[in-house]
Amino acid sequence: MSESFPGCPTWPEAFATRYRQAGYWRGETFGQMLRDRAARQGEHTAIVSGGERLSYRELDLRADRLAAGFHALGIQAGDRVVVQLPNIAAFLEVCFALFRLGALPVFALPAHRAAEIGYFCEFTQAVAYIIPDKHGGFDYRALAEQIRATVPGLRHVIVAGEAGPHLALSGLYTEPVALSGPAPHDVAFFQLSGGSTGVPKLIPRTHDDYIYSLRGSVEICQLDERSVYLCALPASHNFPLSSPGTLGTLYAGGTVVMAANPSPDECFPLIARERVTITALVPPLAMIWMESTQAKRHDLSSLRVLQVGGARLSNEAARRVRPTLGCTLQQVFGMAEGLVNYTRLDDPEDRIVTTQGRPISPDDEIRVVDEDGQDVAPGETGQLLTRGPYTIRGYYRAEAHNARAFTADGFYCTGDLVRLTPEGDVVVEGRAKDQINRGGDKVAAEEVENHLLAHPNVHNAAVVALPDAFLGERSCAFVIPRDTRPTAAALTAFLRSRGLAAFKIPDRIEFVDAFPQTGVGKVSKKDLRAALVRAAPPRT
Repeated sequence: MSESFPGCPTWPEAFATRYRQAGYWRGETFGQMLRDRAARQGEHTAIVSGGERLSYRELDLRADRLAAGFHALGIQAGDRVVVQLPNIAAFLEVCFALFRLGALPVFALPAHRAAEIGYFCEFTQAVAYIIPDKHGGFDYRALAEQIRATVPGLRHVIVAGEAGPHLALSGLYTEPVALSGPAPHDVAFFQLSGGSTGVPKLIPRTHDDYIYSLRGSVEICQLDERSVYLCALPASHNFPLSSPGTLGTLYAGGTVVMAANPSPDECFPLIARERVTITALVPPLAMIWMESTQAKRHDLSSLRVLQVGGARLSNEAARRVRPTLGCTLQQVFGMAEGLVNYTRLDDPEDRIVTTQGRPISPDDEIRVVDEDGQDVAPGETGQLLTRGPYTIRGYYRAEAHNARAFTADGFYCTGDLVRLTPEGDVVVEGRAKDQINRGGDKVAAEEVENHLLAHPNVHNAAVVALPDAFLGERSCAFVIPRDTRPTAAALTAFLRSRGLAAFKIPDRIEFVDAFPQTGVGKVSKKDLRAALVRAAPPRT
């Protein structure tokens, strides 16, 4: 397997040639994409963020000026830059500036804390870390100080807002300079896997493959220059970035509206004022929005499409979208590693409500297999495998994991349990991987277990998913204590002190004397879950 960047497996040449000949990969970079849109639609509004409105011409110029500022700092093509910004215009300005330079953003979530950020910076050998000053009541500048103390190779901390002892992003915009820029087949950025083992894996996405996924998404979602996309979910998530998301909307020449948070109080006035036509939510938020429509009484008539993804939306909730919000539901099922499925806007209502759609590409190959890797009978449930023109061939610097996560012939083992309808739609039935999907946020059980095991009074720990009507799943940690049993509150405080993101903190902690075992001596998480369903309310 060849590499598009050191440590990044890429498509074999026969597949790459096929995808180019089929017209999927058209040799375009993100920098070129924005330049072309600015030439065609210079004064059309590209981004609305708070009181700020940027035209395509202004966004293009700001990306050029910021790329020059990064270059003056010594940031070069191929350098990794951890980007942890909320939903503000600067997020997209930073992205396109780094794309122009050929430096590689590593997209962190606003919820990540020292445990995750320290790992991303160290593992990728990042040269810079870009943050807001404060967001959601949290001061990221203090976090950055902590990271710099542990990652000596991190040369720059750049702050959108009041910089304190760091560099102010606003001071880096300077006169544009000539930059050679990346090639279309180069890695454009790194996303984070949901992960089922340890810390998240890094997902390398190229300009060619990701722009194809944008173009396919734009066609399926019927976006054009009149489209107005509300970015309500965290902008660095794959779903609001590319499905079609902010980047897809800019590809289509439409307008991106940034929401500070996804609450109805924030988003409903924006929909009414900016005449938003499409947005994306995870199931818990979709239910909150539907419950809020009567009380809020904002004009949502411009909203044509509500996308729901990140986790399975129940059929009952799905049926309520059109009568409650007056728009078409579009179910989206995909992964940052690649494959994205959509219900189509003109599908029959029952198909929209009961399935998670079908792939973007005719060359998205799907297999549904049993535990032995054999194809199941049509309509039966099995594990989803996939490969295609925008599904990666391996994680960054993860050779051992790649050997387990990808088959010898290049299929990605998604860990999802699905079945296919006779019409070719995917129906998601659950997860085979040891992962909790908490309202769209993916939590690797092993990562949380490792943090728990660092506590001096924890002998062993097992984290499992529990069904939840609101979030889809919540997490429960089973803990075998040592001689002195800690309280659940003490363990929660301990996890927070280790810098673990809040969504990874177990929702419930149960103390046990021993774990049930499988026939081969492994911890039986299936039996733990079953016991908990029968158990009394949680003990603290």
